[in-house]
Amino acid sequence: MTDPAAVERDAAEAASAFAHPAVAPDVTAAYGEHPDHVVDFYAPRGETTGPVPLVVVLHGGAWRAPYDRQHITPFADFLARRGFAVANVEYRRGSSLPHQNAEGPVAGRWPETFDDVAAAMDALPGLVATALPQADVRRVVVTGHSAGGHLALWAAARHVLRSGSPWRLSAPPMLRGVVALAPIADFTVAEELGVCGGASAQLLGGAEHWDERLPSADPASLLPTGMATAVVQGRDDIVVPQEVAEAYVAAAAKAGEMVGLTLLDGVGHFPLIDPAADACAVVAEEISQLAW
Repeated sequence: MTDPAAVERDAAEAASAFAHPAVAPDVTAAYGEHPDHVVDFYAPRGETTGPVPLVVVLHGGAWRAPYDRQHITPFADFLARRGFAVANVEYRRGSSLPHQNAEGPVAGRWPETFDDVAAAMDALPGLVATALPQADVRRVVVTGHSAGGHLALWAAARHVLRSGSPWRLSAPPMLRGVVALAPIADFTVAEELGVCGGASAQLLGGAEHWDERLPSADPASLLPTGMATAVVQGRDDIVVPQEVAEAYVAAAAKAGEMVGLTLLDGVGHFPLIDPAADACAVVAEEISQLAW
């Protein structure tokens, strides 16, 4: 049973993270025809000399429709104020309506959620050239929070997808690396812990598709990637507990790959994207170490 004090702390952290007003982008560009096929671009704030690294942000929200990119715009602006060019990606999530036998809206769409992230990542170099010419597409770091952390890890692992996958890349993506924030990085452990009400299984289309689709979607199954990868995780996270991150790091080690894991004391799920929290500065430093 979850400690009531932990629940109260999580609620306070969430309230702080969501208290910031949404920050409008400098430019928005479409990468497809669906209303969710858009990327918001934030130019680096202040004076810059020459091109700057591009940070691609993938928002969380358990891949569910009610949670779109707006809640992470203060984090995108925070990174822009740190001198980065930022691309905040939207993608199709689950239905906005509850389904039978589901508690609330179902998580994600198969295969559309993955279609969109792949398409957005592939389109970014062309979009950036017009929308954000300050960005250096040779220095790209992808980051994401929670379910977005899963998508960030997945986007960096498309070259190890099985042959025949529509999302497979023939070579590693042009990324400096990945910084995954409290990611849903190991689906098996996440389901064992009941993370986000069984969202991982819902994303795959239900238990009947679990075995078939897991190898194409689960970051812990897509290793090694050869990609510089860092995970930032709060020790007091009750939304996506640290066991999930630790399982992913252990799977990487078993595959012969080292993944950096930064565990933050006294930090839960939401301070990682809260510009008012010290944890957010730690995230920015992790990104800087890969980007500059």
